[in-house]
Amino acid sequence: MNLLSTRYIAGPNIYSYRPVIKATLDIGSYEDIDSSGMVDFVVCLLAILPGLHKHSCSRGYPGGFVERLHEGTYLAHIFEHVALELQSLSGDEYASAFGKTRRSGRRGVYQVVFGCKSGQVGLAAADGAYRLLVAVLNGQAFNVPEVVAKLKRIGEEGRLGPSTAAIYEAARRRGIPVLRPDYEANFLILGYGNKQQRVWASITGQTSSLAVDLVGDKFLTNMLLRQNAVPVPEGYIVTSLAEAVAALDRIGAPVVIKPVNGNHGNGVTLNIWNKAEAERAYQLAAEYDKRVLVEEYVAGRQYRLCVVNGKLAAGAERIPAHVVGDGIHTIAELVELVNLDPARGSGHSRPLTCLHIDTAAIMTLSRQNLSTASVPVAGQVVDIRDNANLSAGATAKDVTASIHPDIIQLVERAVRLTGLDVAGVDLVMPDICQPLTSGQGAIIEINAAPGLRMHLYPSSGIPHDVGAVIVDYLFPNGADGRIPVIAVTGTNGKTTVTRLIGHIFRQAGYKTGMTTSSGIYVDQECIVQGDTTGPASTAMILSDPAVEVAVLEVARGGILRGGLGYDFADVGIITNITEDHIGQDGIEDLEDLAYIKSLVIERVRPDGFVLLNADDSRVAELKVRVKSEIIYFSTQPDNIIVRRHLGEGGRACFVKNDAIYLAEGKTEQVLITIVDVPLTLQGLAYHNIQNTVIAVAACWSQKVALETIHKGVTSFNQNPGRLMLMAMADFRVCVDYAHNPASCQALASTLRRLKPRRLIGVIAAPGDRRDDVIISLGRAAGQGFDSIYIKEDCDLRGRQPGETAALLLQGVLEAGIAATQVTTILDEGEAVTTALNQAAADDLIAIFYENYDVVMSAITEFEQRQKSGCLCGTDFPKLVVAGMRIKG
Repeated sequence: MNLLSTRYIAGPNIYSYRPVIKATLDIGSYEDIDSSGMVDFVVCLLAILPGLHKHSCSRGYPGGFVERLHEGTYLAHIFEHVALELQSLSGDEYASAFGKTRRSGRRGVYQVVFGCKSGQVGLAAADGAYRLLVAVLNGQAFNVPEVVAKLKRIGEEGRLGPSTAAIYEAARRRGIPVLRPDYEANFLILGYGNKQQRVWASITGQTSSLAVDLVGDKFLTNMLLRQNAVPVPEGYIVTSLAEAVAALDRIGAPVVIKPVNGNHGNGVTLNIWNKAEAERAYQLAAEYDKRVLVEEYVAGRQYRLCVVNGKLAAGAERIPAHVVGDGIHTIAELVELVNLDPARGSGHSRPLTCLHIDTAAIMTLSRQNLSTASVPVAGQVVDIRDNANLSAGATAKDVTASIHPDIIQLVERAVRLTGLDVAGVDLVMPDICQPLTSGQGAIIEINAAPGLRMHLYPSSGIPHDVGAVIVDYLFPNGADGRIPVIAVTGTNGKTTVTRLIGHIFRQAGYKTGMTTSSGIYVDQECIVQGDTTGPASTAMILSDPAVEVAVLEVARGGILRGGLGYDFADVGIITNITEDHIGQDGIEDLEDLAYIKSLVIERVRPDGFVLLNADDSRVAELKVRVKSEIIYFSTQPDNIIVRRHLGEGGRACFVKNDAIYLAEGKTEQVLITIVDVPLTLQGLAYHNIQNTVIAVAACWSQKVALETIHKGVTSFNQNPGRLMLMAMADFRVCVDYAHNPASCQALASTLRRLKPRRLIGVIAAPGDRRDDVIISLGRAAGQGFDSIYIKEDCDLRGRQPGETAALLLQGVLEAGIAATQVTTILDEGEAVTTALNQAAADDLIAIFYENYDVVMSAITEFEQRQKSGCLCGTDFPKLVVAGMRIKG
């Protein structure tokens, strides 16, 4: 048995709308042996993972899976349940009940899919499940607790901190999409395109960098507040121990010593009374900053108030980290017992932070005449730290409702002076229910990126969802952070439709982001070249703050490998479903292909639109999967599906009387005549008539002005690599990406209507298509062209050199074309150059490209030789035997 691959699919996918792990498992010889035939296997497996007794499987009740084990089921299915159980053992936050196991089409190889709530934990669970099964099969011991501990550790490392998680959850509740570029950072992109807002913990994209730097300098902030009559403690900056002692004498004990630039209470020592304590405190603070602040110690209760967008959001009293004696355990042991609380974790990963015995803690204990070895009496409260930072193990009590109005006004004004949009204000005073009187309290610090844990998870009092307050500030008035997202899928026409929609929106004044099979574009700037139709490309567009409309070409491969790169689209389009990719990735027929493509129309917002091809029965049948309004499109004037839909008050876009019509119910209007659309070659390119109709319908659904749509379709003249006609001296060339039987047939039919003397094809096929599909493409070419050059893609996709070309040749000859009219030249550049050199007057050469640049370079070089009059210098051999060029 071998685990061939694992993949985390984060977005909606063909297996689930939620994240999954997809594993490819080769069970080898166990294909012929089910669990009932494996001696002691079931007993050993259940002994190692007794939780499997609770799994229902398809039976629908606990124990159903164990019944399957005893009756006999296969290793791949068992792998699925073991992975799910390992996730469950790691904690409810990782548990999932979803799983599917399917044959891949290769003997003994299975696709196993199971749900996950953390991609990294899910991948580790797949690895753990594989190793566990190998151990059981070999009669070896397996350490499940060790694996579970590893999964928990991985989960903790990738977990959002409580503050960021609160913002994340609040955004999701509001329907705001969330992108997390790095699963090890607390950085989130809330929303899409130019509607997005960004947060890093509680710092937002609106947070002033100047304000952050200002409050990071505790002394400068103190001066600013003091100059504006805000009560703050007296303080001095020192850079040596002698200066620190002098400052202590000047201010008078007790004092606080802390780094000028610090956070989370690091390096802070409170309540310092003498030179010895000052020396230790200075050395600790100097570890964090060369500049150290010595300031007046303000006695009282410690409060943290959170201000968002100028208004108080929540307040809490912070209780310094402490333990309570029991007369039995030492302080060090009591700390360990407190840290067993599952609410405590390292850093900021949990609602509370673990207690630590460090230099500051030892100093705090020393002032209480205690050490870590001391055994406090029962009920004795022992402070571990003087400062009340949650990051140092403190707890909190909510006081929001009891804060005196004068205090609220003071704190809001203080934050306003710093310029922060989200701030945490540290305030010390006797009682926050009362006004602040002179000499009885002060604002100690104002902090950027305040932790929200104390407000979200107070040890007592009412929790306050400050994350939701921040989201409401960033997205006021119910804004959802979304831009129009238009997703285009289908077999043929995707790229042209995507480009035309993008062009129309640009005419409407929108900055448009596009993913296509030729690259990623923001407006007309190519950001990345290549086939970029997967979820990673989508994320690049949606995370770009300049993009106002996203038009996404969504290909089969991207859906299968990574799902969708967005949660919901506003418009989902299926252009057509024709023969392509059959035999790949478990796709056995056109119904399978339609099922995969249908994900695009399933993930359209309820108030969005789905565009379906009424001329394609397989596409039209997908209406049962649609939960949004359907707009049908057709190139026929009397399509029965369109007529019925309009009769029910629906909307459609279709061709009638050689014009494109828009209709809703009984009302219809002409948008443009076909001959006025350059893309259609005055109506000769039937497939581009359909592509234009689709683009028109998509823009119409998004309320683009009809005048703008008209302008867009009449001005669209940049469609590289798609029906791209060029005039040579006395013949023409067409470059196109036709790569399946339907697109080949459509292109040949279109070019035939241009009445060339000879129609010549330079063809190829992707090597990963099934043999019969490649032969079918060859047959379509043989029926459509007078003369053919067969080349081969540089990327053979698993085939041997010449193998794909031979299949194409078989199809071409089956179509009845004479062998003397067929030449095989495997190299793309050489094949194109030869076809150009041998062209005669009034010929039209159709080139199916793999590498667009190679083809265009060959054409450019030919044109240059043509202009210079040197067309006889080819080095290519002339000998052709049985249609195959023999290389010399």
